[in-house]
Amino acid sequence: MAFTQMNFLMFITLVVLVYFIVPLRTRWVVLLLGSLTFYYLNSGYLLLVLLASIVFTFVIGIVIQNINDKGKAQLSNLGKEASRAEKQTLKLATKKRARLVVTLGICVNLGALLYLKYFNFFVDISNGTLGTSFPIRKIVLPLGISFYTLQAIAYIVDVYRGKVTADRHLAKFALFLSYFPQIVQGPIPRYKQLASQLYEGHEFDYRRLCHGAQLILWGFFLKLVIADRLAVPVNTLFVDWKLYHGLLMFVSAVFYGLQVYADFSGGVNIARGFSQIVGIDLEQNFRQPYNSRSIEEFWRRWHITLGAWMKDYVFYPLSLSKLFVEIGRKSRNILGNYAGKRLPPIMAMFIVYFLVGFWHGPDWKFIVYGIWNGIFITLGILLGEQYTRLATKLGFDQQSMGWRTFQIVRTFIICSFGRFFSRGESLEAAFGMINQFFHGWCDITWLFDGTLTSLGLERPDWLILACAIAVLFWIDSLHERGISIRNTIDEQHVVFRWFVYCIAFLAVVIFGVWGSSYDASAFIYGQL
Repeated sequence: MAFTQMNFLMFITLVVLVYFIVPLRTRWVVLLLGSLTFYYLNSGYLLLVLLASIVFTFVIGIVIQNINDKGKAQLSNLGKEASRAEKQTLKLATKKRARLVVTLGICVNLGALLYLKYFNFFVDISNGTLGTSFPIRKIVLPLGISFYTLQAIAYIVDVYRGKVTADRHLAKFALFLSYFPQIVQGPIPRYKQLASQLYEGHEFDYRRLCHGAQLILWGFFLKLVIADRLAVPVNTLFVDWKLYHGLLMFVSAVFYGLQVYADFSGGVNIARGFSQIVGIDLEQNFRQPYNSRSIEEFWRRWHITLGAWMKDYVFYPLSLSKLFVEIGRKSRNILGNYAGKRLPPIMAMFIVYFLVGFWHGPDWKFIVYGIWNGIFITLGILLGEQYTRLATKLGFDQQSMGWRTFQIVRTFIICSFGRFFSRGESLEAAFGMINQFFHGWCDITWLFDGTLTSLGLERPDWLILACAIAVLFWIDSLHERGISIRNTIDEQHVVFRWFVYCIAFLAVVIFGVWGSSYDASAFIYGQL
């Protein structure tokens, strides 16, 4: 039951109706039953994997909370007469016990993900490098495991850090970890931000209904009109890449970047739209990423919740660890203060982007994709000051529109080349496509010789696509300038508002890619 199928719309309509019919205090039960039903309809018996993760994480959270509470009680019982050393010893003992449980919780959740998603990848490496002969297993990946595993780990760590109190209601906690709109492809929520919203019953609000419906409609537009139409030439170019060369190779990467943006953000908007209807605010996952002026900024705007997760649970713990602090101290003596001071965060950042790439899939191409981004972020960190001084010496006005445009275009080009690795059929194919680009890179005859119409789209499709992408970037530019389209529509007369809604609905129905010859259900990030 994919987001773009009619049965999904019927399903969420039923959930919304029942949600607002039942008493306020039991409305969370409707969301729980809806989430478990949705998961079962999509994954069948693999619902058991999700339930096992829920129960295990729930128990781990309570054990950690009990250890922390007991430690606080013992510390309080020591009284004022206890020495500082005694208090410190007790704190360390409590922390050590809690840390052991945290480690167990993380290892089990992460171990399940590694086995189900990466087992065959590790087998390939072992068979190829060590000469082993382990068999490849046919493993069906549970829906959304890459997302709810990170969600579970964040919850465990937050309980350990004292940021949240462990949930002691199993059914409610099950709703937090299985909430169906976001489990497919995010955003990745935090317990502190989402749980209370799920558990509280929300009254019906006509304005929220309209805003949620707008987001859902916008999500459908992005997915059906842009992403699924772009999928046709993208699939052709990336599968038959040896037949093409020059600038068309770069255009294929640009097309894929736009496809994944429309696909991923479209799905997230549908999830956020349904949630808004029932009174729940999911976190924003995109903020005009193609307006970024550096790769580092791009990742602050793209898949925001994944970046925030990596920052809080990987980057900071690594860069502030004793090992990395010691590395920084020694490297300053060897490399000098400038480079030595930056080495620990650069190392931590490289590990983050290695994991970001690996998180996308069990393939070397994704690892290289992560490293690709890590390299350019490292260059920005190391050479940022020199780059700024050079631009000043050359007389460039770094506040001008021209300079900002240059930075945006430069970042767009770097991001687009990275798409060869994330979309290429293999790592070899990705490098092969880059090599093809440098063969006749200035050749633009493909614009006029019928090549475009041989990629699977007719001229009207290309016109629709061009107009739809223009609408996407126009709306992004309005948001970038702080203009709220929702508020603007709300201020209009009711007749005009419904005219806009009808036009948007008709645009999706008329220009969306429908029919038996394509698969609208295959959200790119829904397969992680």
